[in-house]
This record gives sequence, C-alpha cells and structure tokens, in this order.
Amino acid sequence: MGSYNLGNQIIMEAIHDNLASLFPDTFRINLSANEKLTKRSFKYINQAELSFFGGTNALTSNQNKEKYINLDFNDVFLKEVNLVLFGVGWWQYQNKPNFYTKIFLNKLLSKSSLHSVRDSYTQNMLKSIDITNVVNTSCPTVWSLNTEHCKGIPVERSENVIFTITDYMKDASKDINFITILLRSYKNIFFWPQGIGDVDYLFSLKMDMKLINMLNPNLSSLDALLRNTQVDYIGTRLHAGIRALQFKKRTLILSVDNRAKEICKDINLNVTERNNCNAINEFISEDSETKISLPLDNIKSWKEQFIKNE
Repeated sequence: MGSYNLGNQIIMEAIHDNLASLFPDTFRINLSANEKLTKRSFKYINQAELSFFGGTNALTSNQNKEKYINLDFNDVFLKEVNLVLFGVGWWQYQNKPNFYTKIFLNKLLSKSSLHSVRDSYTQNMLKSIDITNVVNTSCPTVWSLNTEHCKGIPVERSENVIFTITDYMKDASKDINFITILLRSYKNIFFWPQGIGDVDYLFSLKMDMKLINMLNPNLSSLDALLRNTQVDYIGTRLHAGIRALQFKKRTLILSVDNRAKEICKDINLNVTERNNCNAINEFISEDSETKISLPLDNIKSWKEQFIKNE
C-alpha cells in the first residue's frame, strides 16, 4: 500500500497468507505505514488484539530523520501502538541506532510478544538497543522454500532468462556488463520492471531493446511468465528472485545492498555481487542446485506464541 515497488506486494502476500493461516477466524484491517496514521487508524490499532508490522527496510538507526515507519514521538508516547514485527529488516548498513531511535523503538515495539526479523544483522541491531525478544525467521516470502520445494527447482540452465535492475541503485557499467552476459548466453531475454523507474533506467543503458522482451509492470505479468515458461532468473531485485524461487525457477540474485547479502548468510540463498562476472558465467554454464536452509525452529517459535495465546 502506498508503494511504487512491486516487491512489497510479494512481501505482503506472504504476510497476509501466514496471518490468515494463523488467525483464520479473525477480522483484519490493513493500514499503510508509508502514510501518516490518522485518528481513525489509531482507533483501529487500539481496538485490535494484535498489531503487526510487515515489510522489509522499515528499521533505521536514525528514526528521527529516516521515517520508514511514519510515526513520530507523540504518536508513540501518547498512544499505545505496541507493534509486533513480522519479517522486518534494517535499512542498509548503518551505525548503532541513535538515542532517539533506542527510546522510540523500545516504546513502539511490544515487550510481551516475540518479534520476527528477516536477518541476523537486524536482530543484532535491535539487541544493541536492548530489544532482545526477537528471532531471526528470515523473510516470510521464503518460508515456503523448504527442502522438498527446492528439490523441484531445476539444476540445469534454461534457454530463457528473466532479469531485473534497480532504479535507486544505479551502476551503469555493472548493469550493462551483466545484461550483456545474458544477451550472449540465453536464447530469449525477458525484463520485468519491479520499480517505477526501472524502465527508464534500462533505456538509459542503451542496450539493444529489440533483443529484450519487456513484461508489463505488474505482478500478474511476472507470475504468468514464471507459470508458463521454463526460465532462469538473474537480477538485482531480491523479491523478484524470491518470486521465481516460489515458482521453482533456477535463480541467481545479484546483491546491491544489505538485504540479499544478509539473507544469503543466514539461509544460503543463491546470491553474488552484481560485478562478479565469473560467478554469473559459472551459474549460467554449470549445474546449480538450490539448497536453502530455513530457520525452521525460529519460525515455529514465532508462530506458536500466538497459538498458545488464543
């Protein structure tokens, strides 16, 4: 809600599916954290038994300046928000949270519930400000990627590939290099714009657009290709890559920030640096197994707290 990054739809779909499974007989209301919460929003929060915050880069070391959770001091201290984190991560690599953020998050987040974060880095940042009721569950979008699911993902390369780039993490030289490798290595090349500026950025790279099949900028367009075509995924968009894995597609994610790197460390997601041409060529030319190791005990602990509380 209120976002120009389609990856957020992938994340929120997983969050809604899990909440529906955990609480099948409950009434749920969605609020956008990107917008300033209204008096009516706080009325809903106060009436709710539980308030979950789902997303990706919502936490930051400088909450007074970088408002990825669009609440201010008065919202937190004059109202009982009591949020439960669900798969939330930290915005980039940063210094230790400042004093404002420490006070803000300790007041904002529930002290009685266990919080779910997407990686160890986020867990350690919260620990540094004395928030320890946290488990690293990884992102809920990967929870379905168990051992049995991964066995169904092809080992051998396809003739087709879908790629993504990232408009807010531009590096023309690196992006041109990896796209050139794809054009040289695959028969059919597809491009999916996950962000609102991705198409303009691609055109600015001056690639031969006659060789690239452009998908429509919506999630159903990506899903249709993944459902109906044998295709590899190689690209800088983390959640487009996770979507490909959900559809059992051979996937290599090219990291441009802390998200893919940290999740890779925790669960063995297939990730390499965007400028690592050797690793990209190796993935394309050699067999590549998908062996994701989910933090199943942590996921179970986080879920079971709500079952026990019913």
